[in-house]
Amino acid sequence: MEPIILSVPAANAGWRLDQFLRADLKDYSRARLQEWIRAGRVTVNGRAEKASHALHGGERIEVSPAAPAPLSAVAEDIPLDILYEDSDVVAVNKPAGMVVHAGAGAHSGTLTNALVHRFGALSAVGGEMRPGIVHRIDKLTSGVLLVARTDAAHRNLARQFVSRTVEKTYIALVCGGIAGEGGRITKPIARDPARRTRMTTRLAAGRTALTEYKVLRRIGKFTLLEVRIGTGRTHQIRVHLASIGHTVAGDRLYGAPADDSGRFFLHAARIAFDGPSSGERIVVEAPLPAELEEWMRKVEG
Repeated sequence: MEPIILSVPAANAGWRLDQFLRADLKDYSRARLQEWIRAGRVTVNGRAEKASHALHGGERIEVSPAAPAPLSAVAEDIPLDILYEDSDVVAVNKPAGMVVHAGAGAHSGTLTNALVHRFGALSAVGGEMRPGIVHRIDKLTSGVLLVARTDAAHRNLARQFVSRTVEKTYIALVCGGIAGEGGRITKPIARDPARRTRMTTRLAAGRTALTEYKVLRRIGKFTLLEVRIGTGRTHQIRVHLASIGHTVAGDRLYGAPADDSGRFFLHAARIAFDGPSSGERIVVEAPLPAELEEWMRKVEG
């Protein structure tokens, strides 16, 4: 690919290198631009610089674009915590920090890569990028996630998700003291037009969503909740709870105070579904991870 040559106007003096590139190269994602900077594919006056490099104006920036890595699962020997397994389905306890499948800026260390290494062939319904993946949980959320081993099992589970017969239960620690002992949130969810990394409940249009919660414990300035969702919208629990003034602890994207946890306090604790072949109800639970147990001890004082 041909290099891209840019000149930095005096008006952009003081801007970070990555900030300038994001503003000028809108056809490329932030993640791809960051990858190119780290790989030395961006030079300022002939020298590779960090993303945080401060510009002064007048510099010559040369960007050597690289074709994106193919978005497909590649076998990687990564440890997996298997909670349940049969000929149709695998239930995995995903740690916080692990991306479910390849995407912009994430090609290695994914759950799908680990699954391909461990099990070989999985359902192909989701394509090469998402073998076996029937549903997802956020990168910084931990807990149980279902994976289909065959195409027939994948389609069966997908129907169960659509018909809302799959029961998904989460544990969340939220900021503030919630009034009452439980509640139900039905606000539609849409992409935030002002910040594309966020979702919002403030628009008239949006996809229907259902979140129910009940209070488990009140701990100082926090409330521990059991949360059940009847739909699986992007960031659903996070944006719904934020919409009633109780952001998930550690979720800075939706306004929670900064902390040093490196994740937020949201855990997929339980899932119940019908076995694709047997039809029998299967319940899989994932214990609260050690870092969340420690978080609880800290807030308890």
